[in-house]
Amino acid sequence: MTYKLGPRPESPAEIEAVLDDLRKASTGTLGHLTDFGFASGLAPLCRPAKAVGLAFTVRIPDLDGTAVHYALSLARRGEVVVVDTSGQQARAAWGGVVNHAAIRAGIAGVVIDGPVTDWEEITASSLPVWCRGTTSVTARAITLEGAVEVPVQVGGAVVRPGDIVFADSDGVFFIPPDGAAELAKALLQREAREPQIKRRLDAGEQLIDINGARARFEENIA
Repeated sequence: MTYKLGPRPESPAEIEAVLDDLRKASTGTLGHLTDFGFASGLAPLCRPAKAVGLAFTVRIPDLDGTAVHYALSLARRGEVVVVDTSGQQARAAWGGVVNHAAIRAGIAGVVIDGPVTDWEEITASSLPVWCRGTTSVTARAITLEGAVEVPVQVGGAVVRPGDIVFADSDGVFFIPPDGAAELAKALLQREAREPQIKRRLDAGEQLIDINGARARFEENIA
């Protein structure tokens, strides 16, 4: 029986500006550029949903939810709690009371690789939650094991403490801080082009000519 508490990472000086830029963008735009860092199979409990912040990571076993409760005493305002359930997807390690505690702590959002309970209470709250649905079976207050602020895996993506959580109504991406500023600018630039594309469509052009799909297809017909 053991618990682990990792060190809190240093954040780059420009991180707040990066987070602000990402709040103006969508995960669907990032999904045009990369698959890496996408949490497969997770969805928000209700929409619209948006959370952008630094990851505060937790890893728990099947039964013991102690580390989740402990994490809420350490996570800072604006951070996103990210919970690795060690592959189990039958028990809820997040429910109404824990959700209320997270709101009181100023948490910006929750990403959990498993189900939650107390759907009505959570969806009526101000806290966005991404998960794998709901269940009535929960983790227990026992002394087994767990870890806080360590690398975890959620939805097939590796998440390190201090990574950026970029989540909205379409899904969740985890972005390493290194290179995030350039990535955020690229997302904003791509989204800024979309109104122009729609105007061209309204003027009668076809999408396959605007994005080059016609040429790519016709030049490679077998």
